[in-house]
Amino acid sequence: MEIEFLFWDGCPSHPEARQLLDDVLAARGLDVEVHVREVFTQAEAEELRFPGSPTIRVDGRDVDSEGSTARPALNCRIYHRPDGRPSPVPTREQLEAALP
Repeated sequence: MEIEFLFWDGCPSHPEARQLLDDVLAARGLDVEVHVREVFTQAEAEELRFPGSPTIRVDGRDVDSEGSTARPALNCRIYHRPDGRPSPVPTREQLEAALP
């Protein structure tokens, strides 16, 4: 399993998202390396198909398929919760559902 954690430092929610990801992995007993990459430029955002910070992918699939289609950009990401409210981080359920 490959997990990518992409972020832009200008967005303050990436530490919370990383902690949530680590908590979910620990709760599942998964000892997996998380590939962390900071995105610095718009060109990198486009090359990486980076829809905003933070972006988490498991085996190449975004944990929020709805948000993954946003235009690549250096900005804070909006995750779509099941209740329709926006969030700067994915839900625990979204992360759990993305893991095998």
